[in-house]
Amino acid sequence: MPHQLLRNKSRQIKVGGVPIGGNAPVSIQSMTNTVTSDVTATLAQIRELHEAGCEIVRSTVPDEATVNVLPEILAQSPLPLIADIHFDYRLALGAIKAGVHAVRINPGNIGGRERVQKVAEAAGNAHIPIRVGANSGSLPKGLLESKISSGMTREKALAESLVEAALYQAELLEEFGFRDIKVSLKASSVTSTVEACRIFAQRTDYPLHLGVTEAGTAFRGTVKSAVGIGSLLLDGIGNTIRVSLSAPVVEEVKAAKAILESCGLREASPEIVSCPTCGRTTFDLMRAVNQVEKLIDSIKAKGGSISLRKIAVMGCEVNGPGEAADADIGIAGGNRKGSLILFKKGERFATLPEAEGYALLKKTILENTIQKK
Repeated sequence: MPHQLLRNKSRQIKVGGVPIGGNAPVSIQSMTNTVTSDVTATLAQIRELHEAGCEIVRSTVPDEATVNVLPEILAQSPLPLIADIHFDYRLALGAIKAGVHAVRINPGNIGGRERVQKVAEAAGNAHIPIRVGANSGSLPKGLLESKISSGMTREKALAESLVEAALYQAELLEEFGFRDIKVSLKASSVTSTVEACRIFAQRTDYPLHLGVTEAGTAFRGTVKSAVGIGSLLLDGIGNTIRVSLSAPVVEEVKAAKAILESCGLREASPEIVSCPTCGRTTFDLMRAVNQVEKLIDSIKAKGGSISLRKIAVMGCEVNGPGEAADADIGIAGGNRKGSLILFKKGERFATLPEAEGYALLKKTILENTIQKK
């Protein structure tokens, strides 16, 4: 079972059938990067995200043409859909009427209190939540500068500015009687993002969407996101996450799952462990662990579940049956180049040539797979 970390208390909302906040599990989000009005392409990407383990998807709604095709997308989407709206409140109203499961708006850029009120009232009548967000690139003019001039460091000033901007947006919706609010505070600076979320969580009970904006490529963006999102999750802060990457969208979901697993908030099912290799390694460990990961991903993509808790791919018998003794099944390099030791719970049961050893490992994994009916 996942670890039961003490979570920060927050109110609960629902995006479609996915609860966010309260005692609900931390959910995984991503965003399509297709032209949303291209229904075929957008639905194909949503299905791809769903198969990868995404639970909520967001799509941009930049024009009336996109609003017009939302009912078709919604009718076939396997995931709850959030409409991402900027500048034109009428697009938010249209998306709500079309049946989206939530809207993401920036109250500061859709044209004044009356228009924000119209969106809040429409979302309230439709019983869907609104996500508001403070982003380091769209803070109110002069806010950051005023805090820096008061003597704060830039990082501290940015964190406080994000909190102030997010509170203003949430409080504006509250003035109109709307309370089903989710909030995000994001910067490309990990330290400012983390501090802003910590401050905001202390002051409010809004569910928080976590992420590091403009995080970068698959490698750098995953590292930055893991540090920022992971730090907050281990503090008990955060209710839903997106790993924003300049990479194929499925990579965002893979990274998010890995972060949740590393924080003990998701079962790995199974956990795959491997060593960094050293001069004792006598086989191509990196190729082997990649093969195992692809096999597991393939099984899960087809709806299968694996009863093994931990699979180990280790370089030698020191790091194999010894250090990975708790693995349900594992392989390790043998004394001879190109040979593999196979072990279960620290007990070796076979020594085979590399190809045969991997084949037996694969057979064991498949024997412990339950296919979805």
